[in-house]
Amino acid sequence: MKIHRFIVNFDLSKKELEIKDKELINQIKNVLRLKQGEFIELCDGKSISAMTEIVEIGKDIIKVKVSAPLRSSSFAGQNSTKKVNLFCAILKKENFEMVVQKTTECGVSKIIPIITSRTIKTGLNLERLRKIAKEASEQSGRINVPEILEPISFEKSLELAKEKDLNILFDASGELSLKTHGYFSAEKFLVLAPSRSQGILKDNSPFVNLFIGPEGGWTKSEIEKAKSLNFKIVSLGSLTLRGETAAIIATYLISNLK
Repeated sequence: MKIHRFIVNFDLSKKELEIKDKELINQIKNVLRLKQGEFIELCDGKSISAMTEIVEIGKDIIKVKVSAPLRSSSFAGQNSTKKVNLFCAILKKENFEMVVQKTTECGVSKIIPIITSRTIKTGLNLERLRKIAKEASEQSGRINVPEILEPISFEKSLELAKEKDLNILFDASGELSLKTHGYFSAEKFLVLAPSRSQGILKDNSPFVNLFIGPEGGWTKSEIEKAKSLNFKIVSLGSLTLRGETAAIIATYLISNLK
């Protein structure tokens, strides 16, 4: 029997909880048609998950009780040792929404929209993007939701990333390449770095910053600035990929490194 998972802003240490969110109540009652006595999994969007039993379904409230111990994890079903921050140029139309949805499913930790020299679109509906990330987290089995930051300039993104463990800028001109032939090998470009996160991620977990450019690609100046900060310039292969495709593939490959 499938247990439905919902990411909520609850204190899951309590023995009983009350759900008052109208959208969530509608989904439980009218869409999924769950009944009293059935179980749902609630997650706090960070690191805590709890199995709960529905004990009462009212018009404007659903009451549940915690029936299983709380558990802490990076997110359910994944054993990734890498935390991936995606610095992605803002893409046109619905393409950036696809980036958010699919990289969330792939395991991204944080998404930072960036404005580059060749960025065409500069505005984003962050509320919609965060909703997409939440729904993708629930669907894919995560118990946390990736953070989506306000757009920043390319120059500002370099300031955020320059002291991190490993920074990879993806471009067709890259001398190094990620190739998949039934397996994935990272030895060609990953390097050991003694530093740990002191900025965006405030813990000691290893992580990688991935940089994906706009539809028109990076400028020569942007690539040179990245090189001057010891970024790895990496190619995803001989084919020209759309920005959203590159973001999804790169996030999946790096998130699943062991």
